[in-house]
Amino acid sequence: MHTALLAAALLVGCLLAVQASVNLQLNSAVGTPYGASTIQLGVATGLLLVLAVAAGALGALGKLPDVEPWLLLGGLASPLYITSGILLFPRLGALAAVGLFVTGQMFASLALGLLGIARKDLTVGIALGAVAVLIGIVVIIRGQKAAAPAGAPKTSGAGRAAWLGLGILAGAVLPVQGAVNAQLRDRLKEPITVAVISFTVATFTIAVVLLVLYLTRRTSKPKIAPLKRMPWWGWLGGACAAAYVTGTFLLMPSIGAAVTIALTVTGQQLTSALIDHRGLFRLPQRALTKPRVIGLALLIAGSLTIQLA
Repeated sequence: MHTALLAAALLVGCLLAVQASVNLQLNSAVGTPYGASTIQLGVATGLLLVLAVAAGALGALGKLPDVEPWLLLGGLASPLYITSGILLFPRLGALAAVGLFVTGQMFASLALGLLGIARKDLTVGIALGAVAVLIGIVVIIRGQKAAAPAGAPKTSGAGRAAWLGLGILAGAVLPVQGAVNAQLRDRLKEPITVAVISFTVATFTIAVVLLVLYLTRRTSKPKIAPLKRMPWWGWLGGACAAAYVTGTFLLMPSIGAAVTIALTVTGQQLTSALIDHRGLFRLPQRALTKPRVIGLALLIAGSLTIQLA
């Protein structure tokens, strides 16, 4: 049973990389990344709501009046993470984008006193893991140009720095989201209900952003008709997101938070490397060169060390 739970943690990490990849098809159909994020988060919210009803977990909503308002804001991280994936994957490739997410996530998780969560003492192992993560993402980014396919989007130095910063920021907000949702879970005692609240907040937030950007003419009007011609797997982003959230909530009490995070991050990185190398989900194919393999190995080793040291 324990082995099956470990495999499940690895699998839900794989789903997170798949989610970011298939969302690009949704973006191509809708015509705006903010519209694609709104649809994907809406689908995930609907699936989680059905699951919560089936599990009889919505009764926990009666405890909301006693919860501090800021604990309901964990979902604010999801729109940034999902929209960043849609923007970064075609520009940097799956491996580099996920590498940036993981780098931000790992370093943010080491932040001292994060929202009252007990911090890890800085041991030699954790320090070495952090250095390995940093070197790994540098190696991957430096090797990205050689692996870029013909016709890949080109950016200026300043623009490239901005995209790299966005990737790290999008990863860094995930531990904050996890810390907020963990405290909300302690209050409500129903993980699925917490997931529904988090994704409802996320969907509402990105919908408001979409509306504001459309009214100020900074994004196009979402298209609906092309959704009919989208590949069936273009809808999987919401299901992957719902499965990831549900899986991590259920796995953490059984195998521990550190092991869960370590395995999901590993699954995420391995899957992103495969997607890049094979050009899956209609993404540009980017060769898994020797420097990128070395960078990937350093990222995984560093992530595992930080979580398990």
